[in-house]
Amino acid sequence: MIDLSLPQIWLIVGLIMLVLELISVVLVFVFFSIGALLTALLAILGILPGIEIQIVAFSVISLSSMLLLRKHARRLLGGKGKQHEYSEFVGETAMVIKDIDGGKEGKIYYRGAEWIALSSNKTPISAGSKVKIIEARGIVLIVVES
Repeated sequence: MIDLSLPQIWLIVGLIMLVLELISVVLVFVFFSIGALLTALLAILGILPGIEIQIVAFSVISLSSMLLLRKHARRLLGGKGKQHEYSEFVGETAMVIKDIDGGKEGKIYYRGAEWIALSSNKTPISAGSKVKIIEARGIVLIVVES
């Protein structure tokens, strides 16, 4: 049986959390990794002698790092998420297949599929018109008549 010390266990937990972050890319596990690795370091230095204080330190460090650094990390990583998922559509031309009535949804045909579309300036656009995609909000495309 392998006999591991508490700092070694915290080190393993920290490395597992890093691997989970690489797999999930949700930007959460990295903060638990920071907590575990700093707890391991503080335990090695003798600053955190018991398991109870190590668990408290791990929790405080993890949550503090998440609260302080998550917003900055997302900005640093470009904030890529679902809001940027279809940005390559911007500037492309599509065909209206179901009237877009002012502020109400219509449908356009683009890249072999039907998409929900809204008029950017809330003016009606009739079926058969060509439109230019100017923005994507999730799976809803914002268009102007071209």
